[in-house]
Amino acid sequence: MRFTEKVFPSGLRLITVPMADNPTVTVLVLTGTGSEFETKEINGISHFLEHLCFKGTTNRPTSIAISTEFDRIGAESNAFTGEEYTGYYAKADARHYAKILDVVSDVFLNPTFPEAEIEKERGVVIGEIESYEDMPQKTVPDVLNNLLYGDQPAGRTILGERENIRRFTREDFVTYRRKHYVAETTVIIVAGGIDEDVVARDIEKIFVGISRTPRPDERRTIEEQRKSELAFLEKKTSQTHLMFGWRSYPLGDERVPTMEVLSGVLSAGMSSRLFQRIREELGLGYYVYASNALFSNHGYLGIHLGVDNGRVEEAVAAIINEVRLLKNDLVSFDELEKVKGCLTGSMFLELESSDHIALFYGTRAVLRQPLLTPQEWEERIRGVTAEDIMRVAEDIFVDAKTNLALIGPHQDKEKLAMRLLME
Repeated sequence: MRFTEKVFPSGLRLITVPMADNPTVTVLVLTGTGSEFETKEINGISHFLEHLCFKGTTNRPTSIAISTEFDRIGAESNAFTGEEYTGYYAKADARHYAKILDVVSDVFLNPTFPEAEIEKERGVVIGEIESYEDMPQKTVPDVLNNLLYGDQPAGRTILGERENIRRFTREDFVTYRRKHYVAETTVIIVAGGIDEDVVARDIEKIFVGISRTPRPDERRTIEEQRKSELAFLEKKTSQTHLMFGWRSYPLGDERVPTMEVLSGVLSAGMSSRLFQRIREELGLGYYVYASNALFSNHGYLGIHLGVDNGRVEEAVAAIINEVRLLKNDLVSFDELEKVKGCLTGSMFLELESSDHIALFYGTRAVLRQPLLTPQEWEERIRGVTAEDIMRVAEDIFVDAKTNLALIGPHQDKEKLAMRLLME
């Protein structure tokens, strides 16, 4: 799938992906900031700021003025904040390209941060924090991140602490935005039924005033671990939610395709090893999956599952056994081909839509990774061998890289800790 990248004199980047047979268009603006660029004192400000950008702009003074323009054309619109980037997007019928570009760029470039809206939105953000706390399946990754990285940005939550949310002032948002929403860290992706030349002219004109202030990347994630670690958050729940984490590699590492196939062996599809063992054979719980959390300067492989409170130790033993098998036995040719087909096939199904195409290119671009077409990524996945998987498994599935986070009723921590011994 063809794409074009253009870098403007300001450092702002534009990626256009024409999709001749697609009736939609997506405009996505990504800026390279998130929770990993925050100090402890301002943890949560990236996410809070993202909310506030929709509360009024110089051209659209109220939130309803913004949402009405999207609703009038039936557009999908939203924003999201992660550890390393924040995104604003809209998707609509391709004939409404000019309108969604106008509104999305206005939200990104011209927020006014009305004082009254900041006060109201505090309650909304705190409510979002509380809603997550009521869903242990979603909060157990935060427990794991804190176990892995402790009191450094990678160990903190995206939503932040209540105390910070209550304390932020309008000046805090203005200062943070001025530092981080700058040309050199911003990527615009426009995908769908578009004319690339028209898009390039529009972006150059609309974003002419974006800040050119350089932003130094001061982050440094420390990876220190000498033995397996366990974190347990006691909570009255109907089942226990667990998440294993093994330290692995950053996003730019050449072993990332192998990591994707390895996690696919564990959980790509209902014929995968974890689904078959944990759900079909042992009946331990409803959900189980593996995934890679890969960032610019660190990464880990996670296994996430929910099990009956009385069968936690059994589940831990079963997971440990499955990862040991990857260290000790080569994946068969047939299984490897099945997994590769599952991973690449599901990728191409997702990429039928312009919003997923925009995310595919945009997330790599904003993290300063080489841009690959879906076909090039497929080639890398297809090139992974069983020996590659065993080498990576031997490297990461060891005691000094093993971590387990749990949320649920009281458990015998000593027994669980013993189960974590990988060697």
